[in-house]
Amino acid sequence: MPSPESRSAFLHLVLLFLVYLLHVGSSAAATTIGITYSSTSPDATANATAAANTTDTSAPSLPPDRVSAAVYALKIPAVRISDPTPNSVRAFLFSNTSLLLSIPNTLVPSLAKNRSVATAWLFQNVIPFHPRARISAISVGNSLLESNPDAVDLLLPAIRNVDSSLRDLGIHHISVSTTFSFVNIMTGAFPPSSATFEKPLLENLIRPLLDFLKSANSSFMVNIYPYNLYRLKCEIPLGFALFQNEAFMYRDDLVTGARYWNLFDMMVDSVVAAMAVAGHEDVPIIVAETGWPSSSPDKTELDANADYAEMYIRGLLKHLRSAMGTPLRKEGVAEAYIYELVDKEVKPSGDTGRSWGILYPNLTRKYQHRLEFSCAYRLVHCGDTVVSLLLLIAFAIWMICYVPVYTD
Repeated sequence: MPSPESRSAFLHLVLLFLVYLLHVGSSAAATTIGITYSSTSPDATANATAAANTTDTSAPSLPPDRVSAAVYALKIPAVRISDPTPNSVRAFLFSNTSLLLSIPNTLVPSLAKNRSVATAWLFQNVIPFHPRARISAISVGNSLLESNPDAVDLLLPAIRNVDSSLRDLGIHHISVSTTFSFVNIMTGAFPPSSATFEKPLLENLIRPLLDFLKSANSSFMVNIYPYNLYRLKCEIPLGFALFQNEAFMYRDDLVTGARYWNLFDMMVDSVVAAMAVAGHEDVPIIVAETGWPSSSPDKTELDANADYAEMYIRGLLKHLRSAMGTPLRKEGVAEAYIYELVDKEVKPSGDTGRSWGILYPNLTRKYQHRLEFSCAYRLVHCGDTVVSLLLLIAFAIWMICYVPVYTD
């Protein structure tokens, strides 16, 4: 029989192996998966993107505490608030929910000209709740160049003023960036190795912005909608956009030798390749918006339906939780936010726009299957092999600790 000393040494090795397994499991789940929430306040119309219709500003907004309760019930670890108000931020006090706040596009010109405007915005939406609310980042504008191409010279000064105001207030862990629309800044998506940023935009804004993001330890934020690219490019198979890993449904980049099984990875790697051309391929990427519409008032948009929307979201969640990353970025994107939490209300005209929410306006679930945002789900449901291994380790520890040693 083994001696007590050898049993103790073996127990120590088993415990180290168990810690290693837990470390591997936790470190693999690198991508934070969140949701976008936009209220029906007047500021929402200033933040609306091309992917989403403007809301009815006369419709009553949902109580922020109900929104935070819905987020908690769905076990969503991060929320991007596209039109933050003090009440919407206050609703997440003392929670473990990470918040990404977007400053309305309408404020960008004044932010660029006067740092006091940035300080005033922070005193209204950040300072009263810091650090009780886990605000991780601020996006200065959202797809601003889509509605105002002449704002190229305003974005970086506005970002610097917000960042400087945060530092003056002694806050150093909240990063500052801006959010771009993929189709507005990229020359193309395939092959990713040939993708670059639009030439005038690259020199006038993106290259100096990447310099700032690198020095400030911040992230490049971009809205990635495979649905929009799928509609623009008729040669893209539907299953390729919906994470359907079917035989022969892949695309090869002959330059890098990378094989792509879904359109999301291809679009992300296009951004990675363009950043490499700009000299900053190592800046983290945050996908600030992504999703698939469950309905559309346009009768020609047959692919905007609930079945495809659920397929896209479930496929995206499974892919991000797998921690496989992309061919050009093995760690994947740092964060990804699904657009969006709640469907918009009816517009004043009586027509509804595209519906992107995973919940109906009354906060009931739209999809039959539960959407698992938390990476803890992947650890719990990691397969029979890993579960059996952990049970075996637990049994070995029990045997070592409690089975008595018999000596002559």
